Parts: sequence; structure tokens; C-alpha cells
Amino acid sequence: MRTLAGDENTRVGSRLADVPEPDVPEAAVAATGGTATLTGGPSQAPRGRLAALRARLPKDLRDPLFLNGYALMFNTGITAVLGMGYWLLATHFYTAADFGRNQAVITAMRLFASLTALGLTGALARYIPMAGRRTGGLIGRSYLIAGATAVTAALGFLLTLPIWGPNYSSLAGFGPGLFFLASVAIWSVFTLQDVALAGLRKATWVPINSICFGLVKMGMLVALSASLPQQGIFVSWIVPTAIALIPVNYLIFYVLVPRHVKQTGSVTKPPRLREIGRFLAGDYPGSFSILAIVYFVPVYVASQIDDVTFGYFSMAHTLGSMIETLAMNMAVSLTVEGSFNRSQLAANCQRALRRAFMIIGPIAVATFVGAPLILAVFGPGYAEHGVPLLRLMALAVLPRVLIEIYLSALRALGEARRLALVQVGLAVLVLSGAIALLPVMGITAVGCALLSSELLVAALIFNRLRKILSAGGAPEAVISRQTAETA
Repeated sequence: MRTLAGDENTRVGSRLADVPEPDVPEAAVAATGGTATLTGGPSQAPRGRLAALRARLPKDLRDPLFLNGYALMFNTGITAVLGMGYWLLATHFYTAADFGRNQAVITAMRLFASLTALGLTGALARYIPMAGRRTGGLIGRSYLIAGATAVTAALGFLLTLPIWGPNYSSLAGFGPGLFFLASVAIWSVFTLQDVALAGLRKATWVPINSICFGLVKMGMLVALSASLPQQGIFVSWIVPTAIALIPVNYLIFYVLVPRHVKQTGSVTKPPRLREIGRFLAGDYPGSFSILAIVYFVPVYVASQIDDVTFGYFSMAHTLGSMIETLAMNMAVSLTVEGSFNRSQLAANCQRALRRAFMIIGPIAVATFVGAPLILAVFGPGYAEHGVPLLRLMALAVLPRVLIEIYLSALRALGEARRLALVQVGLAVLVLSGAIALLPVMGITAVGCALLSSELLVAALIFNRLRKILSAGGAPEAVISRQTAETA
């Protein structure tokens, strides 16, 4: 999962035409009995909504907000399909215990790789549109900082390995430990490169990368099942990732960045290091809190349960997280477009919220209803233990849409304190709930903690979100104050 940030009004290359006037200005959110209702005409059946989406698709694809948002959503869909195929092969070619242990190691690797990368994704999305001739340096320094921080934290994890439980015992020793550290560095760059593409308004390349990465990963998974039965899943995850870094970053640094500099270099004011540092100081606490929800919770669960049970948990959690990522993808594009032209923030929020619910709503419902069938594909144990967790995570996606759109609006308005407060509050609720309920409810505790916490936070931020979505939703007073502060 990627959290982006932005806090100041920027117009790039005099390209106002790149951010068209809103096609659905009447869309709004109304409060009825404390319940969020998306309005914009009479309620429609799901079939009617899908037909309306298809009718608007050609126009949407000419709009950078939706083109990037749809590309990232499509990437999530591709990742989900290939991911299900990958995990299906993993459950077939590897034992349940090996599956669980490898999942635990992958989760830990992603936790440490994201420690700084998650915060830097916000800086990339926020400042690439205005970085001009410094764009390449901004991306390169982000890679270096993220990789160095991640490796340092992972080294501390390896030095304290015994306290993390038997699921991580495979990392003991110099060779496995060194491979883990390299994997953490690789994944930190892999995390940032997709955001760099989105910041350059080229998120359409992300699905292509995911398709190639997924297919190679699946082939290597099967090939290693006989020679590396205990580590094959983790190795097949990392080696294709390392290979994918080469062509994608060649594209970024030698094709897209020079083109971006040529188009925007003469009309942008590159951000100063002090400005970026101030932004990171305000945004990172919130990003770190989201990191705790996405990655630390699974690592904590892995330290408390056996490898087989963690395999059941991780499968349901992975699928639920894929749906949740859809909510964040439109927020990614919203943040980027807010940086290019913040005067359209209210309209873009309306449109992003409307499209997000039209796409994510049916997926969440289908996942809730079909959870037993989905998990049964991987084996009877996965369906028996994972269905309640997957259903709860599918429901939690709906309030998460509201939260993510709200957070993106706060980033575009530069309200770092409010942004951090919401994110930290959500993380505290989820973590405390999961830790308290895990001994009582087992792995289902994570789903209960997510759903209850996100419903509460969505209710608390609803009135403020409604003001942002209104005609004066991006208050001129707020915009003027933030622009003056960063001038």
C-alpha cells in the first residue's frame, strides 16, 4: 500500500487544459442520519452505474486525474489476478508450513523496505510536478535515503531475530541475512519507482511492469519448488523484482525525466531542500502510522501464531489489502493533480470519490459474498480460517474510500497537522484493537479492528470532507494562507 502527500498550489507548463473542467460538478456527499450518501442524481442499480462508467470512460481517459487513477487501479487488478495465480501455485507446490514461513519473511521485508519509502512517496508525488531540472536528483536521492534507512532497520531486526518467533528462524546466518538485507533495499526502490511514474504522469507504465513482473515471478516460483522448497517463494519474489528495476529506471531517468524537464523546466520553481524537509517532517508521522497498519500488524501476528495458521491469515489479508489498495490508487492520482492545479481540488475530489465508489463498491460486495469460494481455491484450510477476515476487510474498504480522499485533500491543502492526526489516530485504533482482540478472536481480530476503526474515523472526518466537496470546498482562504507560507 502507498501514501502520497502534497501541500501547495502548482501549475505546470501552463497546461490548464490537462486538467479539464469537472464533468460531474453536481456530485456531492450528503449527510442523512449520520450516514454518508453519494449523490448526483437518482440512485442507480449497479448495472446502470457500470453503463454510466463505460459511457464516460473515453472522456475520463483524456483527463490526467482519471487516466493515472485508472492506470493504478488497473495495475491493482492485474496484480490481484496474477497474485492469486502466484499464491495458488505456491499453495500447490509448497507445504502449508513453508508457505506460512515465506509469507512471514516477505511481510517483514516489506515492512522495513517501506519505513522511509512510504514517507518519500508523498514527497515524490508532491514535488515531481514542480521539480523541473532537479527531478532526476529528487528521485535518485529518494531511492538512496529509502534504501539506506531500510537496510539499517532490517539489520537491527536480524540482530534481534530470536525475539520475533520461529517463523523468522530461516533468516539466521550470514548468507540468508545478507540476502534479506539486499531484498529490503531492492523492494524500497521498487516501491518508489511506481510513484515516480505516477508523479511524471506516466502511471500507464505501471501495469506493464506488473504484468511482466508477475509472469516471471510465477515461472520462477514453480522452477524453484524442487531445488529450494523452503525458501523458493521468497527467492522467486525478490529476483524478478531486482530484474524489473533495470528497464523501469532506465525509462524513468533516461526518457521520462528529460522529457519532463523539457516540458516544465522553464515554468517551475524547483523546491528547496528546506521546503522538502519541512514537508516530510509534517507528513512522515502520519505515513509511519499507516505503515504500522499495513505491515507491522501482519509481522506482529506472525510472531504470535504458528506458520500454518499465519499462511491462512496472510492469504486472506493479502486479498483484502488488494481491494484496499484500489481506494488509495485514485488518491494517488488526486494528489498528483492537486499539485499540478489545486484550483480544481474540490471538483477533482468529487469526481475521484464518485468513480472510486462506482468501481470499488461492487468489488467489495462481490468479495464479501464470494469469500468462501475465493479462498477455497487455495485449499479447505484457507476457506475454513480466512473467510471472516476477508469479509471484514472487504467491508472496511468502503469507509476507507472516504478516508483516503479526505487525506489527499488535506495534503493538497497543506494541512499537515490534521493529516497526521487522522493517520495517527487510525493507526492507534487499529493496532490497539488487533493486539487486544488477537488472543480472543484469533486472526479475525485484525478484520474487526480494521472495520471498527475505519468506520469511526470516517464518521469523525465526514463533516470536514463534505465542506471540501462543496462548491467552496477548497477554501480560498486556506489556499491563500498555505501559498503565502510556502512562497
